[in-house]
Amino acid sequence: MFCLTIQNLHIISVNSGISHNFEAKRRWKLKQVRNLNPLNFASKRVELMAVINSKGHETTVMLTSGASGRINALFSIRAWRSLLMIVNAFFLLLLLPFRRRKAVVAMATGGSQGGGAGVGQGIIGSGKEEKQMEKKSGAVVRVPAAMVPRKSSAMAVAGTNQVAARRSLAIKRVMQDDGKESVREFSLFATARGDTLFTQSWTPISVKVRGVVVLLHGLNEHSGRYSDFAKQLNANGYKVYGMDWIGHGGSDGLHAYVHSLDDAVSDTKLFIKKVLADNPGVPCFCFGHSTGAAIILKAVLDPEVKARVAGVVMTSPAVGVQPSHPIFAVLAPVFSFLLPRYQFSAANKRGSIVSRDPEALVAKYSDPLVFTGSIRIRTGYEILRIGTHLQQNLHKVTVPFLVLHGSADSVTDPQASQKLYEMATSTDKTIRLLDGLLHDLLFEPEKEEIVQEIIQWLNQRS
Repeated sequence: MFCLTIQNLHIISVNSGISHNFEAKRRWKLKQVRNLNPLNFASKRVELMAVINSKGHETTVMLTSGASGRINALFSIRAWRSLLMIVNAFFLLLLLPFRRRKAVVAMATGGSQGGGAGVGQGIIGSGKEEKQMEKKSGAVVRVPAAMVPRKSSAMAVAGTNQVAARRSLAIKRVMQDDGKESVREFSLFATARGDTLFTQSWTPISVKVRGVVVLLHGLNEHSGRYSDFAKQLNANGYKVYGMDWIGHGGSDGLHAYVHSLDDAVSDTKLFIKKVLADNPGVPCFCFGHSTGAAIILKAVLDPEVKARVAGVVMTSPAVGVQPSHPIFAVLAPVFSFLLPRYQFSAANKRGSIVSRDPEALVAKYSDPLVFTGSIRIRTGYEILRIGTHLQQNLHKVTVPFLVLHGSADSVTDPQASQKLYEMATSTDKTIRLLDGLLHDLLFEPEKEEIVQEIIQWLNQRS
């Protein structure tokens, strides 16, 4: 059960994960919210939690996105003690001698197994979800366990189906967008690794294009969340391209799992080159939020990319995320290798509120394409790693940039943005620390002023 708590009001809705009835669930959730009375969030604490009932037990899930995913909590002493207990039990199982009986499985004759290639073709060809195959009756035959597909294969198929469901929803939203001033389209972008990324674009209809903007979202979210911002840029003559980086939105990969942010950086470089090739003769700008800003920043350290980018706009950049203790920086790569996908529920018990706008929070956390689960070890380590790299290379940043950061942001550090501004050798650099604002600046009550500041900065350089 999904429980949204705002001060003393409770909104109950069903959140059973990604399935074939996304829109029905979303409409039902938002219907419960529309009856809320306006609340003053400037002086009141907002708490968001998801409670999933399973076998009579409750599991608390933090509802937050952004760079940290509570990195400090993930690499806290309590969390590492829990992990050490799990690793210890794992090695004990390996060392203890035990005998295993030969397993046999009952299979129905005349049945057929769905091949993974068919699922993959469904994703690439149409982005639609695969239908479940009907079971055929027949005599029961016992076969050796060696002939049965391993559990990992079943998990891979399940993961592929989840990607297909997310991509189908992302495509559906693009197709249903009937904006009168913008044309919204999607395309699938193949990476050098063979992964398929979901990308989309917003093109102004009645305004001449004066520049293009490559948009990169933050951790746990997707490019579609910035559709309103993209249309505002369209109205001022900027064509916008958004890319869901690996593991996010409609792109390949386990939802919100990042094996290597270097892959995301490489994908961003290729995507920028493609955008430039499709739009010759106009300046190219980049926009990145939170971890997306860190990816953009590392990409423009490449001299080839830097030479072709006219400027970078960053909101709440994740350039200074640090573990709660230095020893965890040493242990993190070890455990990220041993248990990369392991999720810490302890990391989700203290979520950071990312906006003071209650409607923005409801819209975000009722979106199936926004990941609200526990952060995985490898993902947390990759965020620490890119932050460390950027801290060591801030002096190499020479591209023109605008950085905006809320002073009350508890997800990423505003002082790290200040350090970026001071150490960067760019001759054209601007920083604004916005008093009292939180992490998701484009979803704060002051979003219109922030958007206008970004547009003015772009206009002065195009």
